[in-house]
Formats: sequence, C-alpha cells, structure tokens
Amino acid sequence: MTMTDVAVLDHDAHGIPAAEYADLLARRLPDREVRLARTPAETDRYLREATVVAGKSIDGAAAASAENLRLFACNSAGVDHLPLDALAERGVAVTNASGVHGPNIAEHVLGWLLTFARRLDEGRRRQRRREWRRFQSFTELAGSTVAVVGLGSIGEAIVARLEGFDVETVGARYSPEKGGPTDEVIGYGDLPEALPRTDALVLACPLTETTEGLVDAAALDALPTDAIVVNVARGGVIDTPALVDALRSNALHGAALDVTDPEPLPSDHDLWGFENVFLTPHVAGHTPKYWERRADILVENLERVAETGAYEGLRNQVT
Repeated sequence: MTMTDVAVLDHDAHGIPAAEYADLLARRLPDREVRLARTPAETDRYLREATVVAGKSIDGAAAASAENLRLFACNSAGVDHLPLDALAERGVAVTNASGVHGPNIAEHVLGWLLTFARRLDEGRRRQRRREWRRFQSFTELAGSTVAVVGLGSIGEAIVARLEGFDVETVGARYSPEKGGPTDEVIGYGDLPEALPRTDALVLACPLTETTEGLVDAAALDALPTDAIVVNVARGGVIDTPALVDALRSNALHGAALDVTDPEPLPSDHDLWGFENVFLTPHVAGHTPKYWERRADILVENLERVAETGAYEGLRNQVT
C-alpha cells in the first residue's frame, strides 16, 4: 500500500470545494489513506503515490508521472478533455460522473414547467407590489405533451418526475432503437413531426454536431404558439437569434433557459428583456448532494475492486 491510496485534486464543483469531497471519502473509506492535493507540490507527490485519483482533469504529462495510478475518477460526465488514449495505454481505468446531476436538473425543469402552468411568476410579481388581486392560471400539466430531447440520465430523470402529472411524453434520442421511458421514442430526425403536438419542449441532450442548432427557426415555427421551450442542455442546441425572433413575434408562450448562446449572457442581450423568459446562470447542475453522489460511485467501485482485484466492469467506466 502506498502512502496515498486516493488523491483528490483540488478541483471544486459548482462552487463547492473539493475539501468536502476529500473529507467525505475519508469517512467512508476508513481503511484507505485519502489526501487532498492543495498545492502543486502535493499534487505532484500524490499523483506519483496514489492508485486512485479523483478530479476534474489530468493532463498527459501528469498521467505519465502517476506511476501507481489504476483509476481516474472524473468529476464530470464528459471525458473528452482527458488524455484517454494515454491512460488506456497504461491500463488506467476512467470513470465519469454520469447520473450525478439527474435528480437536481430534473427538479429545475419541473419547477419551470409548474411556474409556467400556474403562473407562479405573476403571483410573485403581485406579492412584491403587495397587490391582492386574483389572476388565472395558464394551463394544467395533465393532458399536455412534453417532448424531452436527450434520454441520458438527466432526460430519464425528467421523464420519471413527469409520471405523476398525467402527461404524454415523447423522447428524442440519437439512437431511438435503444428505446426509453417515454410513451414514444423517436430519432432526432423525426423531431420536426412531433413538434406541432408538443406543449413543452425540454432539451437535455449533449451538444454535438447533430444537436448544434437543432432547435432552429423552422423547429420553433413548428411548435404551437402556446408552447414553451426549456433548455438545460447547452446553449448551442438552440439558434438564439431565431428564439428571440419567435418570442418577439409571440410565436411561443415562453422559454426557460439555464444555458445560453452566448454564455455568459451579455447584460444588453435581448433575452433579458422578455417577461416570459426565465433565466438562471447555468446553475441547474448545482446540488448540495453533488459530492455525496460522486462518493457513492467511487466507494462502490473501490468495493468492487477489493472483491475482484480488477479495475474492470466498474460503475460509470468509460475506458
């Protein structure tokens, strides 16, 4: 056993310091030496010693110097920024954080859907004015059709939370043959045919060559005028100028955006001026349970390694 079993790189997540992750792992792995690399010198030392490294990223040079490294537990779902080939050549397993954000982002989406349906934003405005004057709700979720683009862990979590609201769900994914939890599963190419019957279009897909600009002027025009668009994916999935035009011409009931293109959204951007646009600054992924869920994955994997002696078949393993 080396002097360091698990090295936690000092990479925060959603503003939550990595020290919390290291403390949590130390409590849950009492038989292992868990150390937080706070300085460059500690990072160099712990990378040489540790069999497991947890962090947001690691470069090729650092991976090459990590003599004992067997597992890199990445803090993000995406791993394209990692030197995967170099790690694979050295027999280092890589896991990601897929699934960690599902519950909280799904709740963010549901909050927006209910806000639009019940016009909770109008209630808040009247409260600020101390105005006791009734207003009518916009709709009910029951009986509506929600199209969820992207059926990964986040999309599936959104669909699961919609089950109790008696809505019809349509799921769009790159490989529709994989199926999904929605009432109907279609490919991205079939999305235009589903849009005219969609009341809420929820975007929860990765940004790829296929999805970039997926919601363009034609897609927005195909939606009913009382439809809403919710984006918790990436800003580039929507053609922003086309969205502004649709909102300005009342071709949409509204939009809720946790991500935008450009991002950060400039203070003089047109999107700030719409009362029927809800904006949050890319915070849907935040949850106070983030490190807890990351720890669940890593602890489960280390228990599996202890049983099998192999860094194979791990939860969330990508290489």
